[in-house]
Amino acid sequence: MKKTIIISINPKHVNNIINGTKKYEYRTRAAKQDVNKIIIYETLPVKKIVAEAEIVEVLAMKPNDLWDETKMFSGITKDFYDKYFENKKVAYAYRLGNVKVYDEPKELVEFGLKSAPQSYVYVNC
Repeated sequence: MKKTIIISINPKHVNNIINGTKKYEYRTRAAKQDVNKIIIYETLPVKKIVAEAEIVEVLAMKPNDLWDETKMFSGITKDFYDKYFENKKVAYAYRLGNVKVYDEPKELVEFGLKSAPQSYVYVNC
C-alpha cells in the first residue's frame, strides 16, 4: 500500500514547486516505505501545511549523476545542491507530478502532529 509523507520545505522552494520551476524535491534520505504523495509543510515564517504533490518516482543515485538528470527542473543552484549533498555517496530526489495548493493552509495538528518533521513523517490520508 502506498503511503503519504509530510516534509518541511523552505518557502522559496515551496514557491518554486507551486510555480513549476522545481519538479524535484531533493533529500539526503528517502522514505523507506513506498510513497505516492508528499504533503508540504512550509517552514518559517508561514509554518503551515500549504499543498500536496504527487510522487511520480523516487530517484537514488550518485549526487553528480542525479544532478545531471534533474538539473533542468531542480529549482536550485548547483552550488546549493553541492553543499546539500556534500560527502554523500547517494542522493535522492522525489520527482513531483500534480501539485495541489490548499485554499486554506492547514495546521500540523490536523494531521496529528505537534511539531514539524525534521526529515519526513508518515501520515494516513
